[in-house]
Amino acid sequence: MKKDVAIITTKGTITVRLSDSTPLHRDNFVKLVKQHYYDSVLFHRVIQNFMIQAGDPDSKVALAGKPLGNGGPSYTIPAEIKTSFFHKRGMLAAARTGDDMNPQRASSGSQFYIVKGRVHTDISLDSVETYRLKGKKIAPDRRQVYKSIGGSPHLDQNYTIFGEVVSGLNVVDSIAAVPTSKGADRDRPLQDVRIVTMKLVKRN
Repeated sequence: MKKDVAIITTKGTITVRLSDSTPLHRDNFVKLVKQHYYDSVLFHRVIQNFMIQAGDPDSKVALAGKPLGNGGPSYTIPAEIKTSFFHKRGMLAAARTGDDMNPQRASSGSQFYIVKGRVHTDISLDSVETYRLKGKKIAPDRRQVYKSIGGSPHLDQNYTIFGEVVSGLNVVDSIAAVPTSKGADRDRPLQDVRIVTMKLVKRN
């Protein structure tokens, strides 16, 4: 497929390129885009220096203060976790329920996140290896990426990454920076950030 997906939000447009090596996730995302499934959906979970998450259809008409994040189609997508992909800044990945309920790491049928992450140091990466990756090592070339553009290395090999932002990282940054709730709807933006629509666009 030689098209990208433009995610048109109330903060600007983020364009993502889907990976052909995760065809189940790619095809599902394209199908939902064509169905206008994501029109009016909120970014319901936003954590500065970590990620922005959207794709819960229940968020379209959610009242202020309502906790979100459980909505989606009735199906999940089998994991397509590739060792060649890692959570550098700008990667597009599928949300999912935790390992305790979902040991196969199947993805939500519609919810996704875009990595904002933070720029790491060798000390912080050593800590991630010890405490979050249970001693698994981060390859030297990836360490360099995490130290230069940043990311969220503790998520590596736990979620299916299926695309990458090709333009609009500034929009990701501006969404990640909005004030969010500390209440029952924790991490939900206090002022709604909405996906107006998504559409397939010709690749540049």
